Amino acid sequence: MNQTDPAAQELPSAYSPKAVEDKWYSLWESCGLFTPQRTDAPPYTIVIPPPNVTGILHMGHALNNTIQDILIRWKRMAGAPALWVPGTDHAGIATQNVVEKKLAREKKTRFDLGREKFVEEVWRWKKEYGSTIVRQLRKLGSSCDWSRERFTMDEGLSRAVRHAFVRLYEDGLIYQGHRIINWCPRCQTALSDEEAPYQEVEGKLYYYHYLSKDPATGALVKDEKIIIATTRPETMLGDTALAVNPKDRRYKKLEGKEIYLPLQDRRLAFIKDPLIDPKFGTGIVKVTPAHDPNDFVMGERHRLASINVLHPDARVNENGAPYQGLDRFEARKRILADLKEKGLFVKEEPHRHKVPHCYRCHTVVEPYLSKQWFVRMKPLAEKALQAQEEKRIRFYPQRWTKVYLHWLNNIQDWCISRQIWWGHQIPVWFCGSCQKPYASVTDLTSCPSCHGADLKQDPDVLDTWFSSWLWPFSTLGWPDDTADLKYFYPTSALATAQEIIFFWVARMIMAGLYFMKEVPFRDVYIHGTVRTDSGQKMSKSLGNAIDPLELISEIGADALRFSIVMLTASGQDAYLSKEKFELGRNFTNKIWNAARFSFSNLKDFRALQPGFLPPLKGLGVVDRWIVSRLEHVIREVDGALAAYRFNDAASALYHFFWHDFCDWYLELSKPVFYGEDRPAKEKTSAVLLFVLETYLRLLHPFMPFLAEELWQKLRAYYRDTQSMPESILTAAWPGFERKKVSAPAEFEMGLMQQAIGGIRDLRAKLNIPPAKPIEAVVRVADPGLLEKIGRFDAAIRHLARLESLSIVTEFERRPTHLSNVFKEMEIFVRVEGVVDLAAERARILKKIEEVSKLLDQLAHRLSNADFISRAPEEVVEKERARQTELQKILGDLKDNLALFESVR
Repeated sequence: MNQTDPAAQELPSAYSPKAVEDKWYSLWESCGLFTPQRTDAPPYTIVIPPPNVTGILHMGHALNNTIQDILIRWKRMAGAPALWVPGTDHAGIATQNVVEKKLAREKKTRFDLGREKFVEEVWRWKKEYGSTIVRQLRKLGSSCDWSRERFTMDEGLSRAVRHAFVRLYEDGLIYQGHRIINWCPRCQTALSDEEAPYQEVEGKLYYYHYLSKDPATGALVKDEKIIIATTRPETMLGDTALAVNPKDRRYKKLEGKEIYLPLQDRRLAFIKDPLIDPKFGTGIVKVTPAHDPNDFVMGERHRLASINVLHPDARVNENGAPYQGLDRFEARKRILADLKEKGLFVKEEPHRHKVPHCYRCHTVVEPYLSKQWFVRMKPLAEKALQAQEEKRIRFYPQRWTKVYLHWLNNIQDWCISRQIWWGHQIPVWFCGSCQKPYASVTDLTSCPSCHGADLKQDPDVLDTWFSSWLWPFSTLGWPDDTADLKYFYPTSALATAQEIIFFWVARMIMAGLYFMKEVPFRDVYIHGTVRTDSGQKMSKSLGNAIDPLELISEIGADALRFSIVMLTASGQDAYLSKEKFELGRNFTNKIWNAARFSFSNLKDFRALQPGFLPPLKGLGVVDRWIVSRLEHVIREVDGALAAYRFNDAASALYHFFWHDFCDWYLELSKPVFYGEDRPAKEKTSAVLLFVLETYLRLLHPFMPFLAEELWQKLRAYYRDTQSMPESILTAAWPGFERKKVSAPAEFEMGLMQQAIGGIRDLRAKLNIPPAKPIEAVVRVADPGLLEKIGRFDAAIRHLARLESLSIVTEFERRPTHLSNVFKEMEIFVRVEGVVDLAAERARILKKIEEVSKLLDQLAHRLSNADFISRAPEEVVEKERARQTELQKILGDLKDNLALFESVR
């Protein structure tokens, strides 16, 4: 990596990420710089939230993995053996769907192939396309230890899954039973509650009569008093009872009455149950134990029959005659038509309600009675709750702790079986002879009890999350007691999205405590959701997604990384647009150009070694100031990263470099470099090199490629290059040194900045062109400040573009001057002959009138209830933002007007 020829340090005029990023990533990886060694030092470990093997990099990945990479690079530089374990998830339902779609294009189904051949087909697909996301993570700069890459269905993790299942089974925490589960008719598999998120839909509430037997004739007739309201009339075919709340006296006369189901004339029970809400609908409800979770609970309590009326694909089965074979929604139409024909239909009304949908294909999910495998979660949750009480895990931001605890306190058993073929087949064998089930880590060929050979393995596979909840320790070698597991577990931190707190985070904590007797990580950082600038969730399916790979191609990975981190407040949602990424692109260019300037002025300078800094006492105010400011930034960045405030760390780096270093220090160093004072030039060169080198170390976790490119250029400016790490990736993280902080230098520089800032502010308010020379007076109340400000006389004149400057303790106000008042000084600018006060005042008044008119229009629109209710939410938010912006502009204009009124 050595580049010590000064001639080689000439930087191109423009930074080219394409010429830099692939080069350095390949070198880092080939040199094994991402692979930590086990030492006596405490390790720092992160396991990647494994992206689906079907996935391609999206902005959520970009945010999440940039955060992880910042942490791992920071800790690596801080001296910890830092391990970032990468890998991918087999994503059972998602991957099977992808391959089934591929087969459909070939006019085939998985059933045409059979299970064994289909699974082989999926493995072939995985081999061909499964590494796409991994290659894309490299493009982002993710410094994972790829030598430890895992896959949730590799041999080691498959073995871990079986060990976990068998242990839970033997401990009585896994059972098989008939329960109401979430069923996706499209994927034809069970789903956990977390895999069936609720979506608000505009539905309808249908009212209709049930039948009762006429005691006089024995005929079944419409009962005028029994009106049921339901959103799913097709499930009436599985009704086994009607129910009311025990405290609801309206239906007391129904007791003992014979009630029948319309269209099938089947007798129903009449029950009383506290689950019934007397205020919903008519207060009397149908009970369908096989198709509603609450009804199932009532059914068990009252010993009702459970009648399943749907096939797995949501067509009506034989129990739903005469609608057998119809799709559930077609059956709904037919049932409503028949109810109307028989005079039983009462009315329908709009009803907005929440309906569960499959998280993969977005099909409406059916509550469905089915025999499935479950994990008893309450005993596991108790250990997790105890760990939280003992503060063994910290959530950042802290508010997510309440969300996590609420879920643990209300936890339900986890349905872990899925009726698909791609995944970990449940390791349970049923003996055809003795009818007993056996769970086993290894494949069984004979029955452990009767030794018969008639064994069949359960055809279902495990929920994808069953392998993922073992991820923090299975990836390190569990169930074997490996050296990696002993050293790197428990891991240090987890960075993930809020959507999978329940899917994954909580389950990993429970699994870690159960199998390892220790929490899997100490810190959990929950970042927000990536949204468009208008607030809509960013999604490929909605057509509003920004492609991170496209952005990397255009502006580079560093620009993307820095932008997305700086724009995302800690734990808050990220509001992004393509234009906002110009922030990172502009910043990379700023750093590059500042480095070009620095190198061009360091051609004849050589420091003894990296980190060299002349004695502070011998340095001037400006040099001591920039060193002091740098120390503050080191402390700010360190503190922000430790608290997972990544945007604060990025902002500190940005403002220091752009403003302190470029706007002030480099500008003030130009007279030194262009002058003839060689000792001063030597000292400023040493400080400049020290600041640049230290800053690149701080920058590396955020912009690794640019930092490495410039780090290699720095080598030419040291006599002893042996003490300089070959790569910035292995360089030491800067430590805060209080002795380098200089309050006096910061105070004196503050005076100069106040003077220049005050003059620039007046220039802007008076609409004086930046290049037009003006006259200024700085009046200080404390005579002791004269010398301190006076030493900056030339700098103030140059940077404020002054024709003349007076620094005095006495100056009378006069109509020819306007002023700016500060704590330490008052600044006067001569306006006579420079500004046409009357014309400028008229211009401001006109602008005030224009802005006030716009604000009146906005206020009228935003007070219009019709506009607020009808306009899209993002449009309303934009109008409110515009209102706030105009209010600020109006305030500034009025302040400017007040300035002119003072000299009338």
